[in-house]
Amino acid sequence: MSGTTEAGKPGKATGAAFTSAWLVRRGSQFAAASAVLVFGVAGLVAVLSPGSELSRAVWTSAGIAFVVQLLAFAVAVPFLAKNPIMGWGLGSVLRLFVLMLYALVGLKVLGLAAAPALLSLAGFLFASMLLESLFLKP
Repeated sequence: MSGTTEAGKPGKATGAAFTSAWLVRRGSQFAAASAVLVFGVAGLVAVLSPGSELSRAVWTSAGIAFVVQLLAFAVAVPFLAKNPIMGWGLGSVLRLFVLMLYALVGLKVLGLAAAPALLSLAGFLFASMLLESLFLKP
């Protein structure tokens, strides 16, 4: 046996690497849950303030947050077997870097209102980071 249980989950006792099937399943579950969270909130904002600059800033931030979350999850995956906290920390550094880059360059280039864009990106990243911790557990 390759160190996995019957359900395809990583074998804790042997410290074996996570199986690719388990990683694909958890990654797709995380992507779906993140999409529901991020785009659901963005959609709610769009309904409450249709056609406004606020809505455009929130939708843009939602798209960026979703892509960054998928990248952060991919960064954390190689560290799951030996040091999951390091992987999660590297993903957090990525999130912070993107937020700073968005604040310094992205807002001017995209012509977005600063407050709603930054607050929504920070909120989306934080909420989906908490969600990510549920999907990184064996």
